[in-house]
Amino acid sequence: MARKVLSFLPQRPFSSIPEIPNLYSFLQPSLFSLKTTNQQQQPQNQNQKLPTSPPNSFNHDQISTLETILHKSIITNNTDEAWKSFKSITTLHSFPPKPLTNSLITHLSSHSDLHNLKRAFTSAVYIMEKNPMMLELETVASLLESMRCVNTAAPAFALVKCMFKNRFFVPFDTWGGVLAEISRKNGNLVAFLRVFEENCRICLDEKVESMKPGVDACNAALEGCCCELQSVSDAERVVEIMSNLGVRPNELSFGFLGYLYAMKGFEDKIDELKNLMVGFGYSNKKSFYSYLISGYVKSGNLASVESTILSSLNDGDGKDWNFSEETFCGVVKEYLHRGNIKGLANLIIEAQKLEPLDIEVGQSIGYGIVNACVSIGLSDKAHSILDEMNALVGSVGLGVYVPILKAYCKENRTAEATMLVAEISGSGLRLDVETYDSLIEASMSSQDFQSAFSMFRDMREARVPDLKGSYLTIMTGLMENHRPELMAAFLDEVVEDPRIEVGTHDWNSIIHAFCKAGRLEDARRTFRRMTFLQFEPNDQTYLSMINGYVLAGKYFSVLMLWNEVKRKLSEEEQKGVKFDQNLVDAFLYALVKGGFFDAVMHVVEKSNEKKIFVDKWRYKQAFMETHKKLRVAKLRKRNFRKMEALIAFKNWAGLNT
Repeated sequence: MARKVLSFLPQRPFSSIPEIPNLYSFLQPSLFSLKTTNQQQQPQNQNQKLPTSPPNSFNHDQISTLETILHKSIITNNTDEAWKSFKSITTLHSFPPKPLTNSLITHLSSHSDLHNLKRAFTSAVYIMEKNPMMLELETVASLLESMRCVNTAAPAFALVKCMFKNRFFVPFDTWGGVLAEISRKNGNLVAFLRVFEENCRICLDEKVESMKPGVDACNAALEGCCCELQSVSDAERVVEIMSNLGVRPNELSFGFLGYLYAMKGFEDKIDELKNLMVGFGYSNKKSFYSYLISGYVKSGNLASVESTILSSLNDGDGKDWNFSEETFCGVVKEYLHRGNIKGLANLIIEAQKLEPLDIEVGQSIGYGIVNACVSIGLSDKAHSILDEMNALVGSVGLGVYVPILKAYCKENRTAEATMLVAEISGSGLRLDVETYDSLIEASMSSQDFQSAFSMFRDMREARVPDLKGSYLTIMTGLMENHRPELMAAFLDEVVEDPRIEVGTHDWNSIIHAFCKAGRLEDARRTFRRMTFLQFEPNDQTYLSMINGYVLAGKYFSVLMLWNEVKRKLSEEEQKGVKFDQNLVDAFLYALVKGGFFDAVMHVVEKSNEKKIFVDKWRYKQAFMETHKKLRVAKLRKRNFRKMEALIAFKNWAGLNT
């Protein structure tokens, strides 16, 4: 199928690459060196040239000893000794056994440092030159993987070319992907292209099926032709190779060709590609259209950029292909480079006419363009596009607003965000809950409380069902910023909204904040408002009030609280009051300090009923600090009941002993 469909491209032969070039200085080994076909013949007595055949006699025992040392050195990780033994063996015109040779190269590769990687490379090349069948495929793969890890392109290419030269045909899958990745990292896919072509020549001429590349490798070669070389002839030669090898192109293959043809302005060839994609059954043309757009951007053909984007919507029956941010950034940069904000606004308006009404915000063309402006740091330009759209009397989709709002959040421009939210609401559009939450969180973080309140009101008016997240954000932010008066006003405003679950704990937060700030009248007012709205105070409510009164020295107010709590405790249902040790301690300490010993003994009685432990020492100290000079005889003359209460307390606390 692939051979038949791709036969429209002209047939061009391709030549093989030269044999191994001189190694870069980094790779030039001290022991071995590669030879090239155009290298001058070296003198026969050159010291570095190793003999290709053994001498008439050599010491078998010596070689055996060196092999033993080599083996032990690898096991003990003595790399330098292992390398020294290997060099000594080769000096005697011999090789270690095949397993030992491969173990050495693998060991040297495993270190992934340049020094030992150089040793591994030179060993592999030497073995390949002398007896390539001694090398295991796993060893070659391990060496190449180490080169990939340290991103050394030159030795990786040299190793593969050496394999070709010595007819050591390693399966393409062993090295092709590694070489393509290294080339892409170094921005030099052209180098991969040349090796790819030589590999494919061998595959076809020698009929070595294992050297057949997959479509990913073919696409890497195409990428080098289309994006780096920008050569139509080279690209079509790769397509020819794919056809000869029976490699089926995928969407990315057509994408690279589309980029090249768009950049060159070859509209007829682009139409051919579209027909071919239909022939191959590819319906998802996102990649193809993305590369077409990038190609037109590269050539500065904005008219074709616009027509391609709109065509993509028509081609997908109104479905947007959700192009990448990189694609949209390229489009935006080219338009803005030419000062054509109006063109971007018009493109969004025309796209909105083709997009379905229920399209997701993040998948619209408007969102992609405006978000690209924001991502490259030009949020003001994004707003200029919005203004231009309004000037063109075009309906502005939500996708245009959302990226601008996100930018305002990031830049803490919350007042402007609030104005934009009002504009959105006025146009009949509705933001989602996540956007509202983000805006309110940004407003609270920048202490712009009024903007947060305004946006929360907008949420309520827009009938957003989930208000809990933003409600908690506002309440927590106000508490952290010690603004209980705003908490009280906000809670009073939203308390009757059924979508917000207001509880006693919310009122407690406000009361606690007022008491901590010494604003007891506000705390009392909040307490009264809480009970008026039928929210039952609990033990935390009373603890906050008691602590506030104690700090202000208002012990009589604590007595009034105790009377209220005592009444609730006497009822069958205690209505949320948990009479625990914390509450007992708070009441006892405050009432002792205030001298209300009758109430103190009532608290003691209640604590005994509830079997709550009371630390008498703490209240003995409180009495001594405040009432050390108080005498029973004086109280007997003034108030007999108080005298009895005082005696009872002193007996209980152990003050009469």
